[in-house]
Amino acid sequence: MEIRTAPEQHIEVHKFHTGAIVGATAAALVLQAFLPIHFHWAARLELPLLITLYFALSRRNPVTGLLLGMVIGLVQDSLSRSPIGLYGIAKTFVGFLGSSIGARLDVEHPLSRFALVFSFFHLQQAVLALTKRLLLAQHEPFVTLPLLIASLVNAALAVVLFPLLDHLRKPS
Repeated sequence: MEIRTAPEQHIEVHKFHTGAIVGATAAALVLQAFLPIHFHWAARLELPLLITLYFALSRRNPVTGLLLGMVIGLVQDSLSRSPIGLYGIAKTFVGFLGSSIGARLDVEHPLSRFALVFSFFHLQQAVLALTKRLLLAQHEPFVTLPLLIASLVNAALAVVLFPLLDHLRKPS
């Protein structure tokens, strides 16, 4: 009797040029801190989230995604007016879950990238709202029309930004 197993699906783990992750993260954090000062519409952008998600989905290692999300979130906290640790907690969840999903799914298609960024934007907002409610006793809404618009804007930006970030990969 022959036992057949399903063929294993190979999902490529991407490597990046030296300094690519640090450079992209630094650029996103600087732009996140200074763009809203000059352009009020830029307050809807969540560039650190996009960078966290891109590298988490590409590297496909939950520990790396968790650590990257934590570091990006804590630096974002230090550059913003939010309490230290708020974005750190949220981006840690996003980095871990993004890497876990990236290890199981092909996330190279623009529609999957759009859907993932849209979903993870709302996950981050839910973690932020829950953390503010539980730890800071502040009432924060989970979903509002501006948050919905921001999630659509960030998801559309990811469809454009992620292929540009693909150029930072080392050739395989």
